[in-house]
Amino acid sequence: MSGWQLGIDIGGTFTDVVASHPGTGETRTGKVPSRADDPIEALISAIGAVGLEWDEVAELTHGTTMVTNAIVENRIDEVALVTTAGFGDTIAIGRVRRRYIYHLDRLPKEPPLVPAARRFEVGERVDHTGAVVEPLSEAEVARVVAAVKGSGVRAVAVCLIHGYRNPVHERQLGAALRGVVEHVCLSHEISPSIREYERSNTTILSASVIDRVRRYLAKIDAQKPDGSSLTFFHSSGGMAATSVIAEQPLLLAMSGPAAGVGASVTTMAALGIDKALTFDMGGTTTDCCLVLDGKAEVSSDRELGSRRIRMPMVSVHSIGAGGGSIARLAQGVMQVGPRSAGSQPGPACYQLGGTEATISDANMVLGYLAPDKTLGNAITLNRDAAVAVVAPIAEAIGVSVEEAALGMLQVANSNMVRALNNVTVERGIDGRECTLIAFGGGGPMHAAEVARHFGIRAVVCPAFSSSYSALGCVASRMSLSQQRTINMPSAAWKADEIAAIRAELAETLMAPMRAAGHDAAHCALAEVALIRYSGQSYDVPVPDAALGDLGRLTAQFRAMHHTLFGFDTDEPWELTAIRTTVEDTRPKTVAPAPQPSGEAYRRGARPAYFAGTGWTETAVLDRAKVPAEETFAGPVILEDAWSTIIVPPGDTARADAAGHVHIAVGEA
Repeated sequence: MSGWQLGIDIGGTFTDVVASHPGTGETRTGKVPSRADDPIEALISAIGAVGLEWDEVAELTHGTTMVTNAIVENRIDEVALVTTAGFGDTIAIGRVRRRYIYHLDRLPKEPPLVPAARRFEVGERVDHTGAVVEPLSEAEVARVVAAVKGSGVRAVAVCLIHGYRNPVHERQLGAALRGVVEHVCLSHEISPSIREYERSNTTILSASVIDRVRRYLAKIDAQKPDGSSLTFFHSSGGMAATSVIAEQPLLLAMSGPAAGVGASVTTMAALGIDKALTFDMGGTTTDCCLVLDGKAEVSSDRELGSRRIRMPMVSVHSIGAGGGSIARLAQGVMQVGPRSAGSQPGPACYQLGGTEATISDANMVLGYLAPDKTLGNAITLNRDAAVAVVAPIAEAIGVSVEEAALGMLQVANSNMVRALNNVTVERGIDGRECTLIAFGGGGPMHAAEVARHFGIRAVVCPAFSSSYSALGCVASRMSLSQQRTINMPSAAWKADEIAAIRAELAETLMAPMRAAGHDAAHCALAEVALIRYSGQSYDVPVPDAALGDLGRLTAQFRAMHHTLFGFDTDEPWELTAIRTTVEDTRPKTVAPAPQPSGEAYRRGARPAYFAGTGWTETAVLDRAKVPAEETFAGPVILEDAWSTIIVPPGDTARADAAGHVHIAVGEA
């Protein structure tokens, strides 16, 4: 084994790879088109793109959008649901709210994940304290097992009322169902928390993708050399062994975007940045996340494919605005996304059969992308093809092709500004005080203008920006999280019970860590308390919670509540849940980016079109060769093999010794 460490992120449009050899200090990056029909082939192609064979790879950490895309596109398996008698319609009733308030012509909400014919109710009951009110009889188990078997499904989700508090009946059903159904998902193992609607959705979605994920793991295992280890980056930040992913497949949801956030945390520490907004623009989506004091925001209440779920995930806000997002006129109004050309056929400028105008085509028309540039020996960009698809939009609204392309970018940028607002305002954070960390294939092209309109003055385009999520994978450490519902009032605090729950949570997470070869001496435990005032519906996360000291915990909660909402009171509160994370803290050595050579870094110039100045002759620099700490006034374009940084007029840029490019954004 040569000791190569690889991070591979399979996105909706491209598959990115970063290879690092700590022993020699060498790094390599690559990018290949994703293969939705054969992701294993994309994985193998990515390894080859950095000049390696799989048997040369010692460690491979993998992020993927496979689970997210399957759920969003509704390509999931049919499953059955077993729940407590009287609660079979919970997933149909949902939260009794319309998704589109002012569109009466649209469905008020998505149909339930499991139709009534495959929802089976069982006679049993556990109350909110965990006490068994109605025992589950063997006859009732036999009846439900026969009904599930008769439905013909290969997977079943079991979600009983208050199963998170006492899972005795879920375990009893699980043991019986495993004899007749291939895959069984129990809610107390998948999402041991209150709110039965979200807990049910989370368990059902896990059951609906578990076969797809296990088959994928089996294919990888069949091709993986014995001496090469394989882990996956998961949605709460960190990597997990394949054995964990096989049991909890929903951990792979949003794993790629979460990996980019993880890489940003490392960059922030190196640059001394304490507040940042991550801005990851790929081919299909743009993902944003708030990072404060070196910690990414993590939340449990999320939406996945319009479905409300409940499990700890990095709080990445995604919108359908990427390089492949399609622009169109709707009743004379320009709209961009969420529909995307993806990698097949891709934007028209890729010359792979695309026939609709995309954001990449707009960048091509405006001169931001180099004409006739070849991407990874696979895609050659063509400006004429981009002009041909943007021209009909320009003609329809009576403007030039350049003005139409600029309008497309302005609409897309406005969508991205709203996404940044969503992840800051809700936390009571003034986002203008943050640094924008821009990565992904398109992030550095749009970052300066997005930052200007949002009010941010500092942008960092980190080294390896076009493959940043893959860098996050290769730099990740083993980490697992779980949230457990408590519901304990401050006025009836039971310190011994809290201590027992904390110990149980820690052991639940340490068991798979030890199984993967991670000793407890090298692992750190972090706890977040979810607290709310009595009568409130939603809780406030309190990091580094002093769960062993009621007085300190009260002070922490009140301070966080004041930060978020501008006030706090001395009213009674309740601890609704504890979120525990265990992480291997041993430093992982990742080879640094190649040092800029400073030689022959000027590639010349080409005309580029900017708002207010029109066509402007713009210097083009080789990003890999730009000397450290030299400042360049915009307009200027910095290029590498896979990405482009646009520095508009009025802005300045400089590269540092680590390969990061810093943009000082001027006034709007």
